[in-house]
This record gives sequence, structure tokens and C-alpha cells, in this order.
Amino acid sequence: MAILILLTDDEAALPAIESAGIDVKVEALSFPAARIREIAPFAVAVDASRDPGQAFEALSALRSEAGGIPTIVVAAESAIDEHPWHEVADDLLDPNAPSAEAALRLAMLRRRAGGAEEAELRLGPLTMNSQTYRVAVDGRPLDLTYKEFELIRFLSTRPGVVFSREALLREVWGYDFYGGTRTVDVHVRRLRAKLGPAHEHLIETVRGVGYRAADIFV
Repeated sequence: MAILILLTDDEAALPAIESAGIDVKVEALSFPAARIREIAPFAVAVDASRDPGQAFEALSALRSEAGGIPTIVVAAESAIDEHPWHEVADDLLDPNAPSAEAALRLAMLRRRAGGAEEAELRLGPLTMNSQTYRVAVDGRPLDLTYKEFELIRFLSTRPGVVFSREALLREVWGYDFYGGTRTVDVHVRRLRAKLGPAHEHLIETVRGVGYRAADIFV
């Protein structure tokens, strides 16, 4: 699931975002804007309900140091005229808005930003994020190595297509990799073990050819 960063000094004041059905990472308003990119959220929400001035400063810093990441200011009607929010934020949300409205606004924000959905990959019950490298199956997080992630990501973007071990070595490990094709078998075996018996079928073996991701979508 994609991450939303919420900058606030009063988390309890934002029931709309908390109940919107998204993965929220809460940080203080003073959280360094330069560190936002390390977390790679799909958007940043800034709470202006308690201190509009500090919220405006935080949004200004985000605009200059983490430009390109969509932002939304959470502000009550009384604070709308206090600052030129349109200069630093991409959308506005009332802190007491219904959760359905919050979820809709955030979904529209992602769509307007463009490309956000591309970071999120799905293969049946398996979800992956190519920006945060988070992987989960049926909501259970998986601890994958970088190459394990790259292998399952490569296969999942081409479900049903069979790749030989040599092709996977070229595409995932690169032309300068001198290991043998057994490397692929080892990584597939480890991936299946981490997926567990109920989901190991997501990586299929085609005898005499290679491997493919199961051609399923749910």
C-alpha cells in the first residue's frame, strides 16, 4: 500500500485522514522536508488546524526541497484566508471531512500527479512498491533482498510470459554478472519459501524453459 506522510502536532484532530483506509506515517510539523524523499510517499498532508503559520512554513519547505511530491493542506474554514495556500499546496481538506471525501481527494491527488500508480504493482494477493521496496502477500510483509525484489518485480510486470534462466540473468542481474544460471534457481526457491505454501504458485516453473509469473489478477 502506498504511504501518505502526515505532518501534524495533533494527530487526534484528523479523523478524516486516519479513517480513509490508507497507510499513514505520522511525523511532527518540524520533520525535515529534505528527508521526505527518503520515505517516498505518494503525497504529504500538512495539518494547519492548530498552527497555520507553521503549517505554511512546512509546505513552503516541501515545495522547495521535495518538489514534485503532491501536498495537501488540512485546514478549517477559519484558516483558509490566513495564507496563500494555493502557492504551496496542491489540494485542501477540512479536518472534519467524512472519510469517504478524504479518500476520494487523496485518490484524485494521486491521479493528477501522474505516475504514482506505476510504483504500485500487484500480482494476485502480492503487492509491491518500486519506490519504497515494500512487499506484502495478503497483507503480510515480506522481507526480500534487493535481487529477490527485482526478480519478482520483473516477472510480475509480465505475467504469463516465460523467461529462460539466461534471460533472467541478463534482465535482473545484468550483462556484467558472471554467476551461473543456478543463481536464478536459488533466488526462485528463496522467493517461494518467503511467499509460503499458499502463494508459492505465483512463480511458475515451465520445465525445460524457465520461469514465469502466474497470469492472475485479483
